[in-house]
Formats: sequence, structure tokens, C-alpha cells
Amino acid sequence: MLVDRLSTFSTMTDGDYDYLIKLLALGDSGVGKTTLLYRYTDNKFNPKFIATVGIDFREKRVSYTSTSPNGTTGKTFKVHLQLWDTAGQERFRSLTTAFFRDAMGFLLMFDLTSQQSFMNVRNWMSQLQANAYCESPDIVLIGNKADLADLREVQEKQAKELSEKYGVPYFETSAATGSEVENAVVTLLDLVMKRMEQCVDRPVPEASNGGSSSQLEVAAPARRKCAC
Repeated sequence: MLVDRLSTFSTMTDGDYDYLIKLLALGDSGVGKTTLLYRYTDNKFNPKFIATVGIDFREKRVSYTSTSPNGTTGKTFKVHLQLWDTAGQERFRSLTTAFFRDAMGFLLMFDLTSQQSFMNVRNWMSQLQANAYCESPDIVLIGNKADLADLREVQEKQAKELSEKYGVPYFETSAATGSEVENAVVTLLDLVMKRMEQCVDRPVPEASNGGSSSQLEVAAPARRKCAC
């Protein structure tokens, strides 16, 4: 499992990491973005709903081990995760979309007890395709509040059909119990890290002056970012 290749690394000091990875949670107001991120970073649940104003973020240091396509274990990297929490209300939309381009992966969330929040996933996907670093960014689709089975309005089959349409992984999570929260975040991190590895391994075209250059080469190795 992916979580077997990821562990917390609490002994890292400031700046002592190989990669800074920015992930962004988005979706309608009230779907549980804040509580899910809080569950992931602190393994706690706050049942009191407080709407995010504008944008906020949480952080976590992890140790990530890469794997090759044949399943063999690769290098281990120290990763500093920044998990950005966006407001779902329409009045904050211009502010939150400004952060889309800087994010390297997206947790696109809806509420399993709200059919409307599920229907709005398509609108959020359109905004991502228009404002993210490319038209096909790394995304994980999340149906949250899986613990509220009696109130469920969105069936798993519906959500899986939509995730297959967009070609993204799908998880049903519960910020209250912690179910599948870590798997969802780690899956997204794995997609981002694999994209970065592909960018690093890609041959660099020659510059017009006969030399070669790239943003990845001139960046400090411990701070490389890739937006392929």
C-alpha cells in the first residue's frame, strides 16, 4: 500500500527537506475540507463547523519512498507538505482560484450527504482545467462524510463513474473517523512525485546559444518544483 511508503518525519528542522509540495483542497463550502486536512495533519476531529475565510493552510513533514514501475523500492525523500484549505463560497472564488496555479496537486471534495455538492464537482473541475498549472493536473476525487451512511445522497457507483470520466482516483473518506483520509492524500502525493520524477528525467532541449538550460537545473536541488 502507498501508506507503507510514507511516514511522518518529525525530527526535520526548518529547511531540512528535499521537496516542498503544495496540495490544495477545494470544493463547496461545508464538504469537510478543513476537518479532513486537520485529521490528516493532527489526527484529530473538530465537529464544530467554521467556514474558512479566503484561504488557510496546514503543514506536515513526511518521509516518502519512491517505487519504479516494476515495484522495486527507490530513493527516500524528506517532503514538506503544505496543504492549502480554500473557501468554498462564491464570494471568495477569485481569491481561491489565484492559488490554483501554484498548487501541485488537488484534493477535489464533495459531501456524500449532499447531491448538490456532487453535481458541483463538474464546475470545480472546469475551474481547475482553466486555472491550474496545466489542463490535466494531478487530482484525487474525494467523497467525504462516509460515516453518515443514513444521510447519504450520493451513491458510490455515481462517484466512481465520474472519477473514471475524468481519469482520477476516487476515495470515500470520513474526517470524523479518519477512514481513507491518509490513503487519499498519499495517493495524490504519489501522483505529484511521479510527475516530478518524469520532469527531472526528461531530456533538456538545447538552448539557442548552443548550451542547455532549464528551470529545474538552475533551481536549488532541495527546492525543485515541476509544473509539467
